Amino acid sequence: MTRAKTSTLLSPEEGGPVTRTVLPSGLRVLSQSVPGFRSVSFGVWVGVGSRDEPDSLAGATHFLEHLLFKGTTRRDALEISASLDAVGGEMNAFTGKEYTCYYARVLDTDLPLAVDVICDMITSATLTTADVESERGVIDEEIAMHADETSDHIHDLFAEQLWAGSSLGRSITGSPESVAGLSRAQVAGWYRRRYKPSNIVVSVAGNVDHASVVRLVRKAFERHWVTEDAEPAPLRTAGNRQVATYGGVQVHHRDVEQAHLVLGLPGLVRTDERRYVAGVLHGIVGGGMSSRLFQEVREKRGLAYSVFSFGSAYADAGMVGVYAGCLPKKAPEVLDVIRAELETVATKGVTPDELLRGKGQMRGSVVMGLEDTGAKMTRIAKAELVYGELPTVDEILRRIDEVTLDDVTALAAELYAGKPALTVMGPFDNDSAFTL
Repeated sequence: MTRAKTSTLLSPEEGGPVTRTVLPSGLRVLSQSVPGFRSVSFGVWVGVGSRDEPDSLAGATHFLEHLLFKGTTRRDALEISASLDAVGGEMNAFTGKEYTCYYARVLDTDLPLAVDVICDMITSATLTTADVESERGVIDEEIAMHADETSDHIHDLFAEQLWAGSSLGRSITGSPESVAGLSRAQVAGWYRRRYKPSNIVVSVAGNVDHASVVRLVRKAFERHWVTEDAEPAPLRTAGNRQVATYGGVQVHHRDVEQAHLVLGLPGLVRTDERRYVAGVLHGIVGGGMSSRLFQEVREKRGLAYSVFSFGSAYADAGMVGVYAGCLPKKAPEVLDVIRAELETVATKGVTPDELLRGKGQMRGSVVMGLEDTGAKMTRIAKAELVYGELPTVDEILRRIDEVTLDDVTALAAELYAGKPALTVMGPFDNDSAFTL
């Protein structure tokens, strides 16, 4: 068996130390030492998300995330939850479109316990038939609860519209119908195929020693998984094609007090070098109280309480958009104002003052967003799993500072000239009020 390979990604002078070890199985361990903290955030990131599922397994990745908390060969569900509760720790998980994460935050002295519990869940889940059936009902409740959160659910509906026919556009949870059709054998098979050391990144941030972390992780995994030597799974890339996008208007009739609108267009893929320009542009258009949309829609006209721009990026697809929540009778006017503002930015650009505010907002978000161990743990994991690079904070700030007026104007003209999609939810009798 080959030896583990360790390298330094960031030195202490660069904001580290951030250290990376690749075990012979292909499992990667990254740590960032933060000596001034007494807490540690520990995460196990698996490179599988809802977009990897065929239609017949829609919702399986999220279902599996739930089931790993139900019991292992060593612990039942109560023992899993009580183990970290007893030391004041926190533990949870989430499923994304391109990865799944299980994480804990504990005192530095309790890191061995967190590693043991979460790695036990990852390697030794029992996935019993009884647990599958009971958790199926829990997931149905989660889907129903999310559907009632209309300001969130509208974003799922928009993704389904923009990326129609693609697994990227499906809800992460799946639908009640797809969840009902998942058998224990299907979920267990998905677990065996996807949860492999070469597809896993372990990240830790806080008052830790890297060598000690590697020993803990190696012991926790290798006691269960006897594997052959393997290379880490390759970075997910766009390849030669991007996900197809679709425009048009869809109105979803709901008997609710507030109307919800999402107007969006295709955006940048995750590794596009212009992502820093896009971040500045989002801040200018709808990222804060001084943004164009907030000022025009809320402050000057009083048309909506909530309005903001957003962007999402994946390996081979991206979106940019604007969300607004308003009284149903104001929805057509809100849409008109949003479209007019986007057109103005695309054709006339932005002002020097707006550029400075957009940069400042993004710089502050980057720096202040990294002031806890959970954020640091997430950053180094995503650098390894989805970006393939770990720039220093100073490098990120430099890239933001280099954004020019011409950069923003050119990107706005490109993005906002795309084929738009509009998703509307509310108590509307006449769909013709919404056109593109």
